[in-house]
Amino acid sequence: MNNNDILRRLRYTFDLKELEIVDIFAAADGIAAQEQVTSWLKKEDDTGYIEMLDVEMATFLNGFINTKRGKREGPQPEPEKRLTNNIVFMKLRIALNLQAEDILDIMSLAEFNLSKHELSSFFRKPDNRHYCECKDQILRNFLMGLQKRFRA
Repeated sequence: MNNNDILRRLRYTFDLKELEIVDIFAAADGIAAQEQVTSWLKKEDDTGYIEMLDVEMATFLNGFINTKRGKREGPQPEPEKRLTNNIVFMKLRIALNLQAEDILDIMSLAEFNLSKHELSSFFRKPDNRHYCECKDQILRNFLMGLQKRFRA
């Protein structure tokens, strides 16, 4: 999935205003202008559309964690320069303080069933032999389930 689509879905799910998104960036010691956020939220074929970079999405997700759970002590984590669906999924799980059962319930809201073992494979380190790459379909269904849970 592309970062702009993820941002648009999260914005809708949590009813985030553009200024709130700017504040979320600030919570991770990042900087985003409202005009930049507006450009990220546009559809690909709209004039003024700007593609959101991985490091920008990572900064947003780090700020989302800080906003939802509070800043942790000490230095803030550096945003990843390269994002994968697994990292996005993990950061959303942390931000929303979700346990495996919660995620499985959210996935079932999107009419997508996973086993607990399949789910845990997405949150392992890439060098673990049980690691599994999170495909776009899984992340998309998770975001759809979040939408149904938080916008219902």
